[in-house]
Amino acid sequence: MTIKAALRMTSNAILMIAAFAVCTSASAQPYPNKPVRFIVPFPPGGNLDFVARTIQPKFSEFLGQPIVIDNRGGAGGIVGAEYASKQPNDGYTIFLGNTGTIGIYPVVYPKLPYDALKDFTAVGITSTNAVLAAIGASVPANTLQEFIAYAKANPGKVAAGVAGSGSLLHFATEMLKSRAGIDMLVVPYKASAPAATDLLGGQIQLLIDAPPVTMPYVKAGRMKAIAVSGKTRLAALPDVPTFEEAGLKDFDASGWQGVLVPAGTPPAFIAKLNEALVRALAAPEIREKFSTQGLDVASSTPEQFASHIRAELDKWGKVAKAANIRLD
Repeated sequence: MTIKAALRMTSNAILMIAAFAVCTSASAQPYPNKPVRFIVPFPPGGNLDFVARTIQPKFSEFLGQPIVIDNRGGAGGIVGAEYASKQPNDGYTIFLGNTGTIGIYPVVYPKLPYDALKDFTAVGITSTNAVLAAIGASVPANTLQEFIAYAKANPGKVAAGVAGSGSLLHFATEMLKSRAGIDMLVVPYKASAPAATDLLGGQIQLLIDAPPVTMPYVKAGRMKAIAVSGKTRLAALPDVPTFEEAGLKDFDASGWQGVLVPAGTPPAFIAKLNEALVRALAAPEIREKFSTQGLDVASSTPEQFASHIRAELDKWGKVAKAANIRLD
């Protein structure tokens, strides 16, 4: 072997050793060592997008890497949820699920293209939101019990609008019908705005929706708020009782949002994500921003969030069966 050939072999060996050392060093780097993609299954501007963009700066700060929001809207969140469920489980894709995509759709869509329990692993809850029951100004009632009495006196003649078939708002309305024992027509709308317009016009008599939808009309005297879900009253509407205070026990129809990852993501990565998320949610500025949209901070451990999801699937499954709600 010539000296030149020997030198060439030595040079190649050095390059291979160097390359191996770089790869070994990269693989040994602590998680995370690159940006994390945050999939939001709705377009920019909605409630879920608001949650993601509110927590993003602090979440990123405590995780130690940029978190890049990726809006994947379509089919009420199903498109984005399916997409997220099929991403690598390497800790660099996280998903913001909610009551609909994770807690309700699995019990009403027999052909849902993802499994909420098998395809995802919980990281932590971020927030909860109450729903507000409002009636038209011309409805001869001022309280929940008066409205129930009115509906019972007019079976099948009282109409309630719901924004989206199979949504939390639909299920909350069905829960009210069942718990109160009233025969009420449920009218589906594609969005909240047209439903609110019809409530103002008297075409429907009841609308259960997120507080920001009806609160401005309530404050203007054009609608009457009769009850709010959750354990406490809304700070913005302190005179409106909870459903329980108004006499309807165990009316738990609040919404929630939370971070999940594709199933199979390493537990150590999930623990790291949860730690950063919990620290982010403790920031006062996040709590203040959430409150402007009727949201409450609600952090948890991964195990607590997983337990909550199972309980929600069980609860809404019973409502779906009782109301015979099944969607294609």
